[in-house]
Amino acid sequence: MKKHGILQPTLAQVVASLGHGDLLVVADAGLPIPPDILRIDLAYAPGRPPFLDVLKTLLAEMEVERAILAEEAKQHTPQGFYLSLSQELLRLPKVAARGVEYKPHEALKAQLREARAVVRTGEFTPYANVVLVAGVVF
Repeated sequence: MKKHGILQPTLAQVVASLGHGDLLVVADAGLPIPPDILRIDLAYAPGRPPFLDVLKTLLAEMEVERAILAEEAKQHTPQGFYLSLSQELLRLPKVAARGVEYKPHEALKAQLREARAVVRTGEFTPYANVVLVAGVVF
């Protein structure tokens, strides 16, 4: 039995299989996920699991070179949540060097078609979605 890290088997497999430039999306409970994209649905109740908990777990195991948020998050996501999300992403050296990227929510949703998978959390916070672009560890 695995003792630490990502225990959900599909999510662990997806993270282990990511290559440079692959996209992994962490989403709130309401983001529409295209039917042909792998959905890793972790939601089991409103707010559970929380978006930030899932993101932190993923960031501990995944090399990320870019992070993309919806432009609308700046105005429509509660300030405390937005600040915590931004701080988590900016702890990543490659993201900190480039800064967090923003695009309109509709463009972010269109980018889902390129994702290897979308991880759905139970988060009920508006615009709590991030596109993570896999980097390389060397």
